[in-house]
Amino acid sequence: MNYWWLIPFLAVFSYVLTGLLRRYALSRSLIDIPNQRSSHSIPTPRGGGVAIVLSFICALVILFNTGLISDRTAIALVGAGGIAAVIGFLDDHGHIAARWRLLAHFFAAAWGIYWAGGMPPFEIGGVSIQLGWLGHFLALIYVVWMLNLYNFMDGIDGLAGVEAVTTCAGAVAICLLGGYTGLAWPPALLAICCVGFLCWNFPPAKIFMGDAGSGFLGVVLGVLALQAAWIDPGLLWGWLILLGVFVVDATFTLIRRLLRGEKIYEAHRSHAYQVASRKFGKHLPVTTAVGLINVLWLLPIALCVVRFKLDGAVALVIAYLPLFWLAVKYRAGELEEN
Repeated sequence: MNYWWLIPFLAVFSYVLTGLLRRYALSRSLIDIPNQRSSHSIPTPRGGGVAIVLSFICALVILFNTGLISDRTAIALVGAGGIAAVIGFLDDHGHIAARWRLLAHFFAAAWGIYWAGGMPPFEIGGVSIQLGWLGHFLALIYVVWMLNLYNFMDGIDGLAGVEAVTTCAGAVAICLLGGYTGLAWPPALLAICCVGFLCWNFPPAKIFMGDAGSGFLGVVLGVLALQAAWIDPGLLWGWLILLGVFVVDATFTLIRRLLRGEKIYEAHRSHAYQVASRKFGKHLPVTTAVGLINVLWLLPIALCVVRFKLDGAVALVIAYLPLFWLAVKYRAGELEEN
């Protein structure tokens, strides 16, 4: 049976829903007002990422009912993503204390990891390693960090959307070329849902994603990577490589801020992408550059891991080294006055 009709349907659904959410945000005064820690200069409505959430959950229901994904996959993604989206939605509408947000993040991650089967074995140097409960704990930290780093990196027009579209498209490519056709549907449809939103969010943005959308994307991408690794450990390395821009910038910035004793949950604009956007005076060059890095640099390396069995750890180092150089070049994590 042909299911390609899902692509235009979800794209239009996400696009229309984003427009309706923009009207809702304007009517409820859900507006991001620029301040000294912002990377934008024009008041802009927020919360458009809810369109990604609702359209992708709709896609998952269809995929489950047609037998294209298992019940455990649907439960993992809908449950974990839904929890992250709800706490983000509440935070978008009124501040939620950091400790309660973090508790919800751990619960969402634990839900997704449990239904995904926990931490799968992974390979280093051709050796399969099973870490048991330590592995499950590391998986929990990984998914929680993915959720939060995606929120941290959603700071300029179009960046989080372009990252999701190119990363998911890359994941589809490595799944298809690796012979894992069944794994391609969720990331493919997630990319399409993001495209509908991105039409409104691409620079100059008419609406922002908000915590509901960024948290949802972070946890869903994290869980998708773990699920894929149960089929082929190389796919986990592939996902980590594809997500390299966000992982390196957010992690590098976090470490430098921690070393200075800063409160990491406080707003700032010291990520490399934020520094770069100020340097260029526009968001578009940075957002475009991230998309090109994902497609022209990270995707070929991820393909080498899955298709040609290049060692995942070696490939990850090769992929990340230029990204660390960019983080240093654009002073990620430094105080702005420096």
